[in-house]
Amino acid sequence: MLESLRNKRIMIVVAHPDDELLGLGATLHKLINEYNVKTHVVILGEGITSRSDVRDTAVWENELATHRANIKSAQFAIGYHSTSIYDFPDNRFDSVALLDIIKVIEKEKKIFDPEVIFTHHGGDVNVDHQRTFEAIITACRPLQDEKVKMIITFETPSGTEWRSPTDPRHFLPNLFFGVSESNLDAKIKGMESYEFERRAYPHPRSPEALKIQAQRWGVVIGTNFAEAFCLVRSIN
Repeated sequence: MLESLRNKRIMIVVAHPDDELLGLGATLHKLINEYNVKTHVVILGEGITSRSDVRDTAVWENELATHRANIKSAQFAIGYHSTSIYDFPDNRFDSVALLDIIKVIEKEKKIFDPEVIFTHHGGDVNVDHQRTFEAIITACRPLQDEKVKMIITFETPSGTEWRSPTDPRHFLPNLFFGVSESNLDAKIKGMESYEFERRAYPHPRSPEALKIQAQRWGVVIGTNFAEAFCLVRSIN
């Protein structure tokens, strides 16, 4: 499966700064360094203002500037080629018309011209992740002239695994990519760039937990480390 991604143009669409690391940081590092892919990351939301009762970006002006600077540090750790950053309201994507999000994705598709898109699992607890997935599925309808032939979703620690066990929308991966320890180290280093998102163990976003997660999926497929995905669509 990795070989089928060689030389491809891959767009990663996420809701918040850090999701691109949490979801596929190690795999992205591997694809860039070993498979000659061209990558573009689209970050839809500002990712921080939900920590206030009322959204006021002026109150968070300094933190938002730091958050955007952290994106550059994370980009350097992984090596992805370009990024577009938007300011949809954090954890309030359900207050925005879905069409507005779709229009952004359509614009980014037109500019970057991807063949493959990675995005959030649609069953995450986080509403921004859900809306991002819905927007991708709508923006990439398999019409005759649609160039996106593959859609792959990832889990986001602290957003995917907290779904109620009785809910049918659980993340059930059917695609696994083995990664090296150096790929994983790049993911963890990039994640640690995010000053407002990194956490101490046993939080799911801690370095130790991210390594445990990679080991867990590695055990599933018989390797040391791996990341897990759902192949939503593949048109050949």
